[in-house]
Amino acid sequence: MDPALAAQMGEAVAEKMLQYRRDKSGWKICREANGVSVSWRPSMEFPGNLYRGEGIVNGTPEKVWGCVKPLAGTLRDQWDENVSSFEIIESITDTLCISRTATPSAAMKLISPRDFVDLVLVKKYEDGTLSSNAVNVEHRSCPPRPGYVRGFNHPCGCFCEPLPGEPGRTHLVTFFQTDLSGYLPRSVVDSFFPRSMAGFYANLEKAVKKFYS
Repeated sequence: MDPALAAQMGEAVAEKMLQYRRDKSGWKICREANGVSVSWRPSMEFPGNLYRGEGIVNGTPEKVWGCVKPLAGTLRDQWDENVSSFEIIESITDTLCISRTATPSAAMKLISPRDFVDLVLVKKYEDGTLSSNAVNVEHRSCPPRPGYVRGFNHPCGCFCEPLPGEPGRTHLVTFFQTDLSGYLPRSVVDSFFPRSMAGFYANLEKAVKKFYS
């Protein structure tokens, strides 16, 4: 992929993620438990929903980031039950890459295995916040594979934010805007994401303790 075009696309996605982060309007809470809140609103990108998760994770931003970062050396496929494999297809810079993420079947196998090919940009802000910003792309070396339905991530990612006065804890905000493709009842998709996102936070906290204690 042309590096200049990739960088331009990555920055556009990062700007859109900041807009999601700042815009407090239109969100409807669909799940709250154990300090984690999951909200949704209709997506402007596709005929589905944009989901937002928010919660506090015990662990420094660096440790939390070490478990969620979508770059080479990630621990994500070792703890996230919704990720069966993660690979870098092309490294464009040290903060910009194209990745392939495979997911296992879910919802009692109503959702079959999926894979996603994304352009991913990592950013660090002046306040210490680390963010991942991703969007689906096509790549010549990663066509659809047998046994997987190719899904599409519209602008999505996360913000690992320091908590003032609490250096050992992280405010984590996540955004999912995923077209799972295939022939899935809307009710299955709408029930899967909130439950999956709540489980993500619980499993992440266990992972931080496991890998960094």
